[in-house]
Amino acid sequence: MSVIAERLAPCGPVVDPKAAERAREIVADTWSGPALDQAWPALAPVFGASSYLASLARRDPRMLGRILESDPDERLADVLARTAAAAALDSEAATVELRRLKAELHLLTALADLGGVWDLDQVTGALTRFADAAVASALTVAARGEVEAGRLARLGEGEEGPVPGWFCIAMGKQGAYELNYSSDIDVSVFFDPDAMPLAEGVEPQAFAVRLTHRLSDLMQAKTADGYVFRMDLRLRPDPSSTQPAVPVPAALDYYESVGQNWERAAFIKASPCAGDIPAAQAFLGELQPFIWRRNLDFAAIADIHSIKRQIHAHKVDERVSAKGVDLKLGRGGIREIEFYVQTQQLILGGRNPELRSNRTLDALAALRDAGHVEPDACAELADAYRTLRAVEHRIQMLADEQTHRLPESDAERRRVAALGGYDRLRSFDAAITRILKLVNGRYAELFPEEEPLSSRFGSLVFTGVDDDPETLATLGRMGFANAARVSQTIRSWHHGHIPATRTERGRELFTRLAPRMLDAFQATGAADVAFNRFSDFFARLSSGVQLQSLFLAQPKLFELVVQVMAYAPKLAATLARRPAAIDAMLDGGFFEPIDIAEDRAMMAVAVARADGFEAAMDEVRRVHREQAFRVGVQVMSGTATAEVAGKAFADLADVVIEALGPVALAETVRLGGDFEGDVAVVALGKCGSREMSAGSDLDLMTLYRAADPAAASAGKGWDASTFYGRFTQRLIAALSSQTAEGGLYEVDMQLRPSGTKGPVAVSATAFDAYYQGEAETWELLALTRARVVWATSEDFAGAATAAIETALRRPRDRARTAADVRDMRQLLEDERPPKGDWDLKLSPGGLVDIEFAAQFLQLAHAAGGGPLNPNTAQALAAFREAGLAPAAPLTDLEKAWRLQQDLTQLLKVALEDNPDPAAEPKAFRALLARAGGARDLKGLYAKLVAARVAARKAYEIIVQP
Repeated sequence: MSVIAERLAPCGPVVDPKAAERAREIVADTWSGPALDQAWPALAPVFGASSYLASLARRDPRMLGRILESDPDERLADVLARTAAAAALDSEAATVELRRLKAELHLLTALADLGGVWDLDQVTGALTRFADAAVASALTVAARGEVEAGRLARLGEGEEGPVPGWFCIAMGKQGAYELNYSSDIDVSVFFDPDAMPLAEGVEPQAFAVRLTHRLSDLMQAKTADGYVFRMDLRLRPDPSSTQPAVPVPAALDYYESVGQNWERAAFIKASPCAGDIPAAQAFLGELQPFIWRRNLDFAAIADIHSIKRQIHAHKVDERVSAKGVDLKLGRGGIREIEFYVQTQQLILGGRNPELRSNRTLDALAALRDAGHVEPDACAELADAYRTLRAVEHRIQMLADEQTHRLPESDAERRRVAALGGYDRLRSFDAAITRILKLVNGRYAELFPEEEPLSSRFGSLVFTGVDDDPETLATLGRMGFANAARVSQTIRSWHHGHIPATRTERGRELFTRLAPRMLDAFQATGAADVAFNRFSDFFARLSSGVQLQSLFLAQPKLFELVVQVMAYAPKLAATLARRPAAIDAMLDGGFFEPIDIAEDRAMMAVAVARADGFEAAMDEVRRVHREQAFRVGVQVMSGTATAEVAGKAFADLADVVIEALGPVALAETVRLGGDFEGDVAVVALGKCGSREMSAGSDLDLMTLYRAADPAAASAGKGWDASTFYGRFTQRLIAALSSQTAEGGLYEVDMQLRPSGTKGPVAVSATAFDAYYQGEAETWELLALTRARVVWATSEDFAGAATAAIETALRRPRDRARTAADVRDMRQLLEDERPPKGDWDLKLSPGGLVDIEFAAQFLQLAHAAGGGPLNPNTAQALAAFREAGLAPAAPLTDLEKAWRLQQDLTQLLKVALEDNPDPAAEPKAFRALLARAGGARDLKGLYAKLVAARVAARKAYEIIVQP
């Protein structure tokens, strides 16, 4: 036997001689002897650097004396024996004893480590053996308390532990006998509900959880004597939705159905810890096929690779610094060495049992011996592992904190360097930096041909149950305000909490999609908004394999979907409510121009399926939603020009009216009886001119012609005005009511003769009379955009169209018309001024000016046979070609019209009313600039201002007597 005092060697310089000397004086007041003098050259650097270790010695000098005067291995054996004996104590006494034993073990282990008496294996082995013994004793004490409470019928004996059927598995470093100095212990608790000897009426799950909490409190409650170990119970199946103790059948079912590769990696290190050891061994035996798969397909291997590829590998010129670095989770840290080993174990260990060691360095050597790791790489990584683990211990010895991060402060980092044997901080930092770069370089060599699953912003690791600090930092750099919530959500998806990732294939695909998804969110400049809306959508998918495969195969399509999420709340809401809407994007013709004939056919089929008025409303809404989504996405992607989009939105409205007009008429007949006559639906405003955008209202008018003006309906005797008024009301309801399938349009009937004061349906005779004598100029301007959308007969459709043209072509005083138009425009400017620089409608030179100019020209020239065209751009072009107005102003009006329509389409799809593009994300500003044919938003605004100035001058020139 050789006592430790004789074997200790100084670990490094004494960084704080005064602190060291104070510690010696306090110790010597209680205990002194030859051993203290002999060991002091080795103790001074320790107590000068570590306030924690000095406090342990000051608190119990005699304990320090016993350690110094003992053989370290024998002292360890004695500590473990007393730890086992603590099982016989009551709860209060055991709480005190276990904490005092932990302090003794900590001081013994630190001195043996820092003094060069024990190597890394002996240090981690001592820590782990104490942890196992402490858990076992605490469990016995907790179980005895349950017996005393009458919930447990008896204490078990021997290998079955104090509670037969209840056991805990040591995970992580405890399971591999690699526990670090101030480590938490990762313990997973399982139980066999039928094996526990419970008192009558005690529910097994509740008992197992109560016992687990009791054990946990004994281990980690902080008292005046400190704590034993912090217990982390989260490495169990799906910890966010399961209790701390999990029934064995449920656990096995979880691992067989949704267990992830990182969980397989975690179980490589697992070993029985306490409780019913044979049951624990049997449980781990049943998990062997889950952990070690003999047959792995390409997708499974790629998913295992992902454990490694989520960590960002440094490029040569990227900065790595020791200052503040996390030696466990940071780049080039301990985790990279562990992942380097474990990923290869998972792939190769199924067919080669020699590679299944639960210890990192043993497994690394086995991989080398089997020819899977080059000897140089093995040697470098093994040396790096030992060094990083040793420094990790020294960081924790400063204050007994569960940290792996080197201090930012030079003064504090100098203490770590001193415990590691370095006189100069610069040399220590350089050595750490060199090791980190070496490890990260070796790590980058693993699976080099695979796609990276990190980001240019850093690592994206979503394995395990904790938020990865590097990943949180990466998410912060990517623009996420609540990085922890994003990390937790993605981990829950990896756990199969949503249908899209419930299958193994779905999770494998998501592993590849996740980094692309986050990069795409970042690229929008509205990462949080995009993530939140994508979450709503993704969580509602019934299955995710096909869609995720599509996104991975077509990244441009995925980027477009993410842009929709970020910039188009209405489209995003459509996807969130009805994820099936995205199925349309799988169609190869999705980005082809909208074919109204196809829409009409789809709508007819949908309405034919409907049983009744309300069912028809729902069917029409489903088809409308899909097609409106399609047009909106085409606008977002830039594949649809404003002209194409405006026509497509209007065509869709036409088809809806064509489908619901007969349905509303049939419903009116059902309610009031047959009525002989005809009715037509006339569109005005944006629908009439085929210039609709997302969210446009419908301005409508209904005209009717009774076969007999004195007739009444067959059922309730309604006259023509009542019958067609009821039809109009039914049509408005069909178009505007909110149903389970959503809404269609807001409907405005105020442009009919007499506005809100007149009947909702207008007879053909009344229409003719009104526009011949009573109509004001503004009503005639609105009529220039009128067109018949649907009628009960072609004959009446023609008659209604002719009536509209007749009303427009009546002679009128040009000077009076010009004066009226200018007065109306001035009134608008006074009462409804523009709401901002981007008010494309009401700003001088905006859409209203251009519309008034086109409508004025039509009224001024209609009596002489001039062109009539509801569409503003086409009307302006017609007048330019006919030479009925100066060409230059007309050209300016056309240019300003197209520019502002291009912008309007995108703004209406993407933003709410009164938008301010300057306040939107950079990526959206780029989209808007592209839509307006400019390089950037500044250039677009300059172009817009110039176009509006020219348009306003053109308006002034055109609207003249």
